[in-house]
Amino acid sequence: MTALRARVISETRLWLDTPYQHQASERGAGSDCLGLIRGVYRSLYGSEPIAVPPYTPDWAERSGKETLLEAAKIYLKEIPLHRTQPGDVLIFRMHPGALCKHMAILTSPNMITHAYWGRAVVDSYFVPYWNRRWVSSFAFPEIEKKTL
Repeated sequence: MTALRARVISETRLWLDTPYQHQASERGAGSDCLGLIRGVYRSLYGSEPIAVPPYTPDWAERSGKETLLEAAKIYLKEIPLHRTQPGDVLIFRMHPGALCKHMAILTSPNMITHAYWGRAVVDSYFVPYWNRRWVSSFAFPEIEKKTL
């Protein structure tokens, strides 16, 4: 496991039990699934790449653009599903024909950490329920070393 992946997992674990709050990204205070990814990103790189526009929490939303998926393709490194490793971001399409509206971080080969509506940031086993809805995987980009 690379040092970056270990950092991702370590930071992700710190978010456990953060209460669910739509559009929030504050460890210990409130977060949704995107907020978890944003928070881990901030801890790795110091800031977020863009201000996040408003979005709905509706997992069955069918109209509009694949904003979540397209943003992930810009700011993270897309990888084939079969190459996914702990420390990677997983994106899910929760209903057939719906937009991709859920994210998690794979923290072990059979465990994901994600913000669960109405509850908190939690660990869940990566069981067939999640596997059937899994559509994309992304790695956090390597941290560039600045030269003096």
